[in-house]
Amino acid sequence: MPQIRFCKSSDGVRIAYAQSGHGPAMVEVATWLNHVEYDWKSPIWNARLAELTRNYTLTRYDGRGCGLSDQDPEHLTFDDLVADLEAVVDAAGLKQFILLGCCQGGPVAMAYAARHPERVSHLVLYGAYARGKLSRSPSQADVDEAETMLKVVELGWGRDNPAFRQVFTALLIPDSKPEQYSWFMDMQRMTISPQNVVRLMRALDRIDIGDTLSDIRSPTLVMHARNDARVPFAEGRLIAHSIPDAEFAPLESDNHLLLEHQPAWRQFFDETARFVRTNRVAESAESVFLELTAREREVLDLIARGLDNLQIATSLTLSEKTVRNHINSIFGKLGTPNRAQAIVRAREAGLGSARISGD
Repeated sequence: MPQIRFCKSSDGVRIAYAQSGHGPAMVEVATWLNHVEYDWKSPIWNARLAELTRNYTLTRYDGRGCGLSDQDPEHLTFDDLVADLEAVVDAAGLKQFILLGCCQGGPVAMAYAARHPERVSHLVLYGAYARGKLSRSPSQADVDEAETMLKVVELGWGRDNPAFRQVFTALLIPDSKPEQYSWFMDMQRMTISPQNVVRLMRALDRIDIGDTLSDIRSPTLVMHARNDARVPFAEGRLIAHSIPDAEFAPLESDNHLLLEHQPAWRQFFDETARFVRTNRVAESAESVFLELTAREREVLDLIARGLDNLQIATSLTLSEKTVRNHINSIFGKLGTPNRAQAIVRAREAGLGSARISGD
């Protein structure tokens, strides 16, 4: 289970976040259907998290009003959601990273990428939109439908009543297994209150960040399920058309939330890996080493001097297990598969100048 930490957003709201995995740094934008503690036990999210952390050093967080973050924030606007992401990135000490925005995390990710182009090495979007439901030239019927959905959420979110359950399941995971279907109800109860869902939906239904998409300079991959009943496929195409040089990958699925048994689930990860690999920009040693924590730099310096794990543990008064954990994190951030390559990178950066005797 990843260690959970807390930081404060710009208005003082406490945000819970966690980091785990190995490989290039990736930040996933929060949605109202995630919980940094319980998601690892979820048949909806656990396989997805295992796959991401196998290939990336993943930073995740609970947005305001959700999960372990403050449950009753005074403000819950779109700009607040962007500020929460900014706070987590700064607290985690990340200088450059892959930014993953799924569903309603997509517009937050795009807004952040437009404001902080130097921080986002790659932008990966799935099921995202730039215009909320009520910002797409809605008819009166669309407005009525949106208000009806808000009332359904207010009355039925997290309840066992099968009528309410069928509405949400049909929209988000129509192609699901019984255990996933059942956990979906538990997930609703654990992640967010119906009152906060309504607050978020009211804010997100009215956003329109279309004018900022042309400001995004990060390499961008847009993926969207063809039969997504929650966010129209056309919205994904619009995003890909509006962001300069963005790639677009249609996925064959009826689900808004991709699940492990679907072919589109595997395609999502394969497309992401290919995109990151082929668009990797050569990073300077300075920018890469900025991602290391102070303790990781100490460990790497001792590695570069030629010390083994036991010697490092003794020198820094740490356990060998803690040293191994630091080393795994260092290898992930540097993109080095072994100790020998890490030593080369460290010495190129000026670390390890004081060698042990006999080195």
